[in-house]
Amino acid sequence: MSSEQFRRMLVPDGLAGMRVDQGLSKALGISRSAAAEIIAKGDALIDGQPVRKSDRLAVDSMLDVTLPGPNQDLIPKEELVEGMEVLYSDEHVIAINKPVGVAAHPTIGWEGPTVVGGLKAAGFSIATSGPAERQGIVQRLDVGTSGVMVVAVSELAYSVLKRAFRERTVTKTYHALVQGHPDPLEGTIDAPIGRHPSAGWRFAVTRDGKPSVTHYETIEAFAEASLLDIHLETGRTHQIRVHFSSLHHPCVGDPMYGSDPALAQRLGLNRQWLHAVSLTFGHPATGKKMTITSDYPTDLAHALEVLRDS
Repeated sequence: MSSEQFRRMLVPDGLAGMRVDQGLSKALGISRSAAAEIIAKGDALIDGQPVRKSDRLAVDSMLDVTLPGPNQDLIPKEELVEGMEVLYSDEHVIAINKPVGVAAHPTIGWEGPTVVGGLKAAGFSIATSGPAERQGIVQRLDVGTSGVMVVAVSELAYSVLKRAFRERTVTKTYHALVQGHPDPLEGTIDAPIGRHPSAGWRFAVTRDGKPSVTHYETIEAFAEASLLDIHLETGRTHQIRVHFSSLHHPCVGDPMYGSDPALAQRLGLNRQWLHAVSLTFGHPATGKKMTITSDYPTDLAHALEVLRDS
């Protein structure tokens, strides 16, 4: 039985005009070289026809992609990760500030840096529980999202923290810059999230999706966008991006979910404006309440400065 994975999607406005390899990279969260390899093998089709990596994507074209099957020997590549800062560490947990462009752990087609590989390269030991490629990982942030992330060092921590995230006793706070102004300015989005019906690597609010709850409050409003403080009650993949896109207020710099590329360009953004600013959890060994925080990285801070000056 083949272990390959097939994905189909309509090309969204935000990817229109991009080279196929660039668009695949953004849509799938893989490297440009991995996208180029998929195209070279004839595993990327537009409206049923093979494409070259330099071809351009057209809005509402049907894009079919066959991804390679998982590598059973997938092992994190141990390499230091530029900009990955250790915010706290002891014999049970490590809290890091994950930069944009870094995956939590290796995945199919991802050839870039990972949190697991970066920690090992820096000499940190992490828990051995979990699949080989994601040992110690108790939570994940998207490749395009920066901020606080906690990793288990001890087996006790892995067990306790996995349960804490599953039982929703961890307080996860994000800041997001979204287009326009949500109405009301403070509220709760309670809408189920599932796979997008026509794009397997995207998600959407769907009738048969998993329960998903997002609480938000406006921190600062600008002419074209709003800075929000967000607390996740659940932790679905792309939850914040999907929920606000469903309200027609996508994260700035997020073409996969309908953002305006002109606004992102004006603000100097090459990724979605979304940052995990804090995590609050009970220490797995002592139970003591801990809060780990992370400042905005340079690109996100610059975008806010541009808005405030305009």
